[in-house]
Amino acid sequence: MTDKTTQPRVLIFDTTLRDGEQSPGATMTHAEKLEIAALLDDMGVDIIEAGFPIASEGDFAAVRDIARQAKTSVICGLARANFKDIDRCWEAVKHARRPRIHTFIGTSPLHRAIPNLDMDQMAERIHDTVTHARNLCDNIQWSPMDATRTEHDYLCRVVEIAIRAGASTINIPDTVGYTVPRESAALIAMLLNRVPGADTVTFATHCHNDLGMATANALAAVEAGARQIECTINGLGERAGNTALEEVVMALKVRNDIMPFRTGVDSTKIMNISRKVATVSGFAVQFNKAIVGKNAFAHESGIHQDGMLKNAETFEIMRPTDIGLSETNLVMGKHSGRAALRSKLRELGFELADNQLADVFVRFKALADAKKEVYDDDLIALMQDSGTSEKHDTLQVKRLRVVCGTEGPREAELTLTIEGVDHSIDATGDGPVDAAFNAVKMLYPNRAQLQLYQVSAVTEGTDAQATVTVRLEEDGRISTGQSADTDTVVASVKAYVNALNRLIVRRTKSAPGSDVKSVNYRDAS
Repeated sequence: MTDKTTQPRVLIFDTTLRDGEQSPGATMTHAEKLEIAALLDDMGVDIIEAGFPIASEGDFAAVRDIARQAKTSVICGLARANFKDIDRCWEAVKHARRPRIHTFIGTSPLHRAIPNLDMDQMAERIHDTVTHARNLCDNIQWSPMDATRTEHDYLCRVVEIAIRAGASTINIPDTVGYTVPRESAALIAMLLNRVPGADTVTFATHCHNDLGMATANALAAVEAGARQIECTINGLGERAGNTALEEVVMALKVRNDIMPFRTGVDSTKIMNISRKVATVSGFAVQFNKAIVGKNAFAHESGIHQDGMLKNAETFEIMRPTDIGLSETNLVMGKHSGRAALRSKLRELGFELADNQLADVFVRFKALADAKKEVYDDDLIALMQDSGTSEKHDTLQVKRLRVVCGTEGPREAELTLTIEGVDHSIDATGDGPVDAAFNAVKMLYPNRAQLQLYQVSAVTEGTDAQATVTVRLEEDGRISTGQSADTDTVVASVKAYVNALNRLIVRRTKSAPGSDVKSVNYRDAS
């Protein structure tokens, strides 16, 4: 048997909190970012890109506080190629035990036109800014944005400049997801072969999934010599998303026979963080998503079911427990106690402190009273219920009563707590959900437009919980809210209010005072 400890190590660089959060509608609160960062740190992620410190005071505070709490992971912040960005980034990450500054500039012909720099001017800026960053921090990562569409001669030139200026990691981003695997591998091989000093630094790969090849491109780059993969939980990210952390980690684990590389990630913690990111981002994981999708270990075909009963390896290339997924689905009910709930949640990948368990237990009992049987999926929906009001939320649903049927009017009586004060109103609409949403808009006037309203049943049966997802857009800002309840209208209003609360956060993040919002090339990927 091969000794994996002697295999080359591939570093996992997670950018869920930076590139992932740039998904339209995926804003996370400060507390949520700290929680996700702690989970990433605990599962063995090597580098956490915690945010873009100069983007807003909120981003700066998140990166700073994540840096302070990190135990083992390198904490990285993003900065454009100017001294102001780099200084602000250092102010945030310097609190980490292991800080990193990640600075970038677009090097392709299309991106060179944005700052209106010619090749020589850009080369000079790269030298000056990487040198400045290196004088602040001994761990510098540099990225030529849109590297895969940059002329090879010029790419070699600027990579060499960055290495000579002090960068210890060179990230090669496929910013628009244009590359195919053989190109990804060839590009890394070319740089390692042609650039002086390339053997002294770590090359990283950062792929987007616009053509559905992000994971394949990342793995191809590793086989060619890259030793850091930039990725996100659930593949979250702009447009079609980024390379999915769970996919590359499990691909390297399952196919270690042909890809003899190792990571430091504890794969049994994948499912828990996948669910957490889905909850806080408001982006549900598609059922057929590789590794973490609901159907990833489901078998409906008779031939498949027969094979599974005889030997699980017939149709499964990995075990559910490899990613922290419980193989049981024991039913719980209103007589189940706290100890049983804690045990079941632990099996499902949720570790709760006593105060968290107390809150969840109250909601579990209410659910158990409404349903005869509570299944695993019900508990997961309960844990993922982002519609549950938080004390710091501007808006909280206190009371809702609706009247509906074949004879009108359809009415909603709603009480919202707005900044700690209760406000009530009656409203009408085309149906109970429309009436309830109208009531919310009357109590809290806003210009948000409803882009998505989606309802899905968590389990089977007429008493099943409904998970509702709502997406709102206001002045180019997008927010998503999600909630689950056995009452679909209640879940709908909670999801709508949750989306509004997230929209309020986005308003704050893009308030005057940040010069980043006017820049077209915020992404370093």
